Amino acid sequence: MIDEKILNKVSQLLKNKGLTIATAESCTGGLIAHTLTNIPGSSEYFERGVVSYSNKSKIELLNVPEDTIEKYGAVSRQTAKAMALGIKNIANTDIGLATTGVAGPTGGTPEKPVGLVYIAIATAEDVDVKKFVFKKDRLGNKESTCNAALRLLLQHISTQ
Repeated sequence: MIDEKILNKVSQLLKNKGLTIATAESCTGGLIAHTLTNIPGSSEYFERGVVSYSNKSKIELLNVPEDTIEKYGAVSRQTAKAMALGIKNIANTDIGLATTGVAGPTGGTPEKPVGLVYIAIATAEDVDVKKFVFKKDRLGNKESTCNAALRLLLQHISTQ
């Protein structure tokens, strides 16, 4: 379940501060973009969302270096960072938010288990990447990732 209270705070702060955002999502499949645009007036701050599920799309649409994916994998801190920077630069927004992870129920490994997610937020100042491991079913992992991304976004825009 999406945390509507945090979503509304994020929306209000983005509007009040005149900030714009674009999203690049892999494991969440567009859920964050969907959630952000559920709020009336979201066109004031939401520029675009890209679902870059495949490695090819990360490279072609977000300019993620191919060697980053080859060296670290699609589910990595480095790829999340490159995705967030890529969408921020391509969309020319104040904030780029990216997710990559293993939603499940299959696809996990001992090193990268089901529920492992990286969320990256790129701003003019820096790129912050956080690692999470959720222990839910596929939809639960996607919703948990969306809520974690909203909380991180709230923290970032509260201090800008």
